Amino acid sequence: MKYVLVLGDGMADEPIESLGGRTPLEYAHTPVMDELASKGEIGIVHTIPKGMKPGSDTANLSVLGYDPARYYSGRSPLEALSIGVPMKDTDISFRVNIVTLDDAEPFEQKTILDHSSSEISTEDSTVLLHAVLKEMQDPRFQFYAGTSYRHCMIWDRGEVTELSQPHDHLGQVIGPFLPPEPFLGMMKKSYEILKDHPMNLERKRKGLNPANCFWFWGAGTKPQLSPFEKQFGKKGVMISAVDLLKGIGVGSEMKVISVPGATGGLHTNYEGKAQAAVDALLKDGYDFAYIHVEAPDEMGHQGSVEKKVQSVEYLDERVIRIVRDALAASGEPYRLLVLPDHPTPIRVRTHTADPVPYLLYDSTAEEARSWHYNEREAAASGIDIGEGPNMIRHLFGQL
Repeated sequence: MKYVLVLGDGMADEPIESLGGRTPLEYAHTPVMDELASKGEIGIVHTIPKGMKPGSDTANLSVLGYDPARYYSGRSPLEALSIGVPMKDTDISFRVNIVTLDDAEPFEQKTILDHSSSEISTEDSTVLLHAVLKEMQDPRFQFYAGTSYRHCMIWDRGEVTELSQPHDHLGQVIGPFLPPEPFLGMMKKSYEILKDHPMNLERKRKGLNPANCFWFWGAGTKPQLSPFEKQFGKKGVMISAVDLLKGIGVGSEMKVISVPGATGGLHTNYEGKAQAAVDALLKDGYDFAYIHVEAPDEMGHQGSVEKKVQSVEYLDERVIRIVRDALAASGEPYRLLVLPDHPTPIRVRTHTADPVPYLLYDSTAEEARSWHYNEREAAASGIDIGEGPNMIRHLFGQL
């Protein structure tokens, strides 16, 4: 038996008036997911533990079977694992976004316009990171380039500091959400260096948002995950464009597959991710593939109804169809699970802790049903499997 989990990050949403009272998942043309739902099971799962913030960190740990209450030590440390940052037990890791602020003065009156600086490329973002570091050096802090707008800072013998997530405050004045020193001083310094950087002037000319300020968040200590294969008896691969998921893969000792052209944005290499999973399962002997697609979450943060619908349709046609067809053609029995990690509703442009819909298909146990895969019908199915870590066990038939 082969097992596949396709996670559409932030795919769940709320009914939207412009879509006729439907959610993007309900409105999108998703013939493959709907066909699988008509022969499988749909229901809901609670991926965010009570009292914890709804984030891709806690939610993906939960879906992968790691109880965040036990295993979660902060978001940035997981990303640090992905990019090979050596962490000591006394180190504190922070995520460093390069965001877009407007030009209002004073600094506290600026508005955050974009947490991803128009989904800036890794190459361009790294150039800007190093431009700041040339003029802002402190032996207590070490910076490491990550993917796209996402970078990492290690504070030697630092403190875990609760800082605001930039994607929670899009379109808002930043004053109430600014961090204490030394972070605030570094933010202001980065802005002064980046606001007139030649690359940002060129981005403006092209109609792109300038990447003009550091934003610190996601603090945590060195993570301690148990090996996935030891925990579940399955040899697994992690396929994602983002450092967080790669870090979870590294920490759980799964094989992490980097796919060329996988960006974490709307125009990512969907087919490459699907084929990497197929090859791992059918050629390389792996039991389980976790395919993470970031695009629905990013489109939710951007507040784009049209692009979020498109991202769901891409997931259906360019990932799930390829995996389903390849596994069906192989004759290998398989179980395929599709779900979001959390909702990212267009209305709020950030994450919520609401339960999410899942779809589970078993090629050896098809049943004729009238279901389609969406939030409304999943809730109406009456199936609620409870806490997030139950999800992977349900996939493996261990629940």
